[in-house]
Amino acid sequence: MTQTVYVKLNQITQVHEKAVFLSDIAEVYCSDKPTASRCRAVKVQSIHSDKEKRYMGSIVDIVAKLGEQVPEAEVSSIGESDFIIDYRPPSKPHYGWQWLKTAFVCLTCFAGAAFAIMTFNNDANVTDIFNEIYRLAMGAESNGRTLLEFGYSIGLAIGIVVFFNHFAAWKLNTDPTPLEVEMRLYEENVNKTLIQNSGRKESGVDVS
Repeated sequence: MTQTVYVKLNQITQVHEKAVFLSDIAEVYCSDKPTASRCRAVKVQSIHSDKEKRYMGSIVDIVAKLGEQVPEAEVSSIGESDFIIDYRPPSKPHYGWQWLKTAFVCLTCFAGAAFAIMTFNNDANVTDIFNEIYRLAMGAESNGRTLLEFGYSIGLAIGIVVFFNHFAAWKLNTDPTPLEVEMRLYEENVNKTLIQNSGRKESGVDVS
């Protein structure tokens, strides 16, 4: 008697063990609990390398393995059609190196943002505009340290926090920040490129 097994593959899964089972890379559901357990225990990849490496596969591979080991399973895919296994050998975390990288990224972003703001101010000639507004409103020359400059500086900082919806561990709402959105888009594009390149190389058509 056949049993319908629903398989929802993840696009990419990071693993640390060399034996990769279906339960590691997908969600599996079947009304028959023993069949679901047998499907989850199916080995989909055996990794022999000790180095970091990414392995590509497709739902066709999963269907073939389930057909061999769980013949009563009728697979219904409701997730990704292709998947990536990102193997990372188990290792001790290097907290010092992680903090150093974090500090470097923070300093780079701070310097880049400061440079972008300064170049915008110079291009828009903000200083002269503020001086002219102050002269028209107050009838005197500005010394460069007026409410206009202070308000602009404070408003710029508040605007950045509101736009990025993030300051330290505090968020204005539950929406993802623009940085999180861009990171997810970048990750998705990388995954799609890896999958497409894998298919092109196997067929003998590749641009590299």
